[in-house]
Order: sequence, then C-alpha cells, then structure tokens
Amino acid sequence: MPALATAGMAALMGVVEGVTEYLPVSSTGHLILAEKWMGTSFHESFEVVIQSGAMLAVLVEYARRFLRLADFRSRAGFSGFQGLFWLFLTTLPAMVFGLLFHDAIKAKLFAPPTIAIALGVGGVAMILLERWLPSHDEGGVDALGWKRALGIGFFQCVAMIPGTSRSMATILGGRLLGLGRKTAAEYSFFAAVPVLLLAGAYDLYKGWGSLQRSDLAPYAIGLVVSFVVAWAAIRWLMRLISHHTLEAFGWYRLALSLVVWWTLVR
Repeated sequence: MPALATAGMAALMGVVEGVTEYLPVSSTGHLILAEKWMGTSFHESFEVVIQSGAMLAVLVEYARRFLRLADFRSRAGFSGFQGLFWLFLTTLPAMVFGLLFHDAIKAKLFAPPTIAIALGVGGVAMILLERWLPSHDEGGVDALGWKRALGIGFFQCVAMIPGTSRSMATILGGRLLGLGRKTAAEYSFFAAVPVLLLAGAYDLYKGWGSLQRSDLAPYAIGLVVSFVVAWAAIRWLMRLISHHTLEAFGWYRLALSLVVWWTLVR
C-alpha cells in the first residue's frame, strides 16, 4: 500500500479514536468498524497505541489534577496517596479480568455481531438511565470515596466487550453509585489513564516481535492525531454536559447498531 494512503488511513483512525475514546459510544467498536469499512488493517498493537494519544490528552487537560495526585503531602479528596489508591481500586478489576480473559475476548468477541448487540444494549441502558436518574454533584471527584471507586472499577470490566464503551460503563456506573453527570464523566477520564497505559504496554509487549520499521510512521501519525482530537472532544463533552443529558448518545448507539447489523452482519 502506498505510504501516503497508509498515512491518510492512520490519520483517519486517529480521528475516530480521538472522537470516540471519551464519548460513551465505544472507541474500540468504532475502530474495528472503521477498519472493516476501509478494507484495511493495521498491526495488532496500532489501536492500543493511538489510544495512548487520547490518554495524553487527559493528562494535558487535567494537568493540575494530576499534579495534585503527585502531591503526597495532601490527604484531601482525590489527591496524593488517597487519590492514587482510588484509581488503583478502579483499575484493579479490569486489570485482573483483562489478564484472565484478554486473549479469549479478542479471539471470540471482536466481531460485528458482538459490536452491534453491545451498541444497542448500551444505547437502551443509557436512554433509560438518563431519563430516570437524577444528576447531582456533591463535592465532585473529591467526594468519590474508595467504595464508589471500586464499584466503578467493576462496571469498567463490562467495557471489555467491544461495542460497550469504557466511557459509558464508567459514567453510568458512577451515576448508579450516586455521582452527578459531570463528576461521573470527569472520573471516567481519570480512570482511563491507568487502564489505557496498562493495555498499551501489554499489547506492545505481546506484539513487539512482529513490529516492522514501516509501522512507526502510521503509529506516530495516529497517536498525534488522536491526542489533538481527543483533547477537543473532552472539552466539548464537558460543555455539553453542562446543559444537556447524554441521552442523545444512546440514540446514536441504537442507530449505529442498526447500521452495523444491516451492513456487516446480515
């Protein structure tokens, strides 16, 4: 494949990743579908590497918050050792389930039928919960607590099913555990950092031996594009949440589920 075409598709995949990583619509599902619709494929570690670009966007956008996590003199709220402990509890269930079932999930569930079903089920859940659950922010992420941090971690495990969305699982999980919409969304950003970091390191470790020098340029392009687009998407989502619910994303998921089923499954 010509280098220019490969670079263009890598950039497009970076856009897809950046837009969808933090919106509750499933970045993994969109990346799989984008590859199928483009009729191409990248190295098995490509998707996880460009997710690292989206992870960096959170670190930049919330730099002050992450500096507070590094302040080990602080004992208040989501900061210092306490904040890191909460993040550890949120990450632990996904880390354990990922190590146990990572290969089986990739081998058996990364397919259009699974994505279509997960998109549809998640869409219905989002619509119903957004209509029925009140949204109230009581102290923001500083009032999260270790029990809710761990609970969100178990909800995050559901996102291992492609098409579910890690963002949706953590946001709705947080809402069900009593968090307001804005707090749940912000914590979903923070919770993404260790998960994406660990997933990226694990996939690179497994696929390192098969990487080629020609893979470096697409990786770099996809990573940079996903970083820029994800940064913009985070800011847009937080402005949206200030005035609207997330119900529209539920309807989008339902519509995309039908498109996937019609074009790639039936």
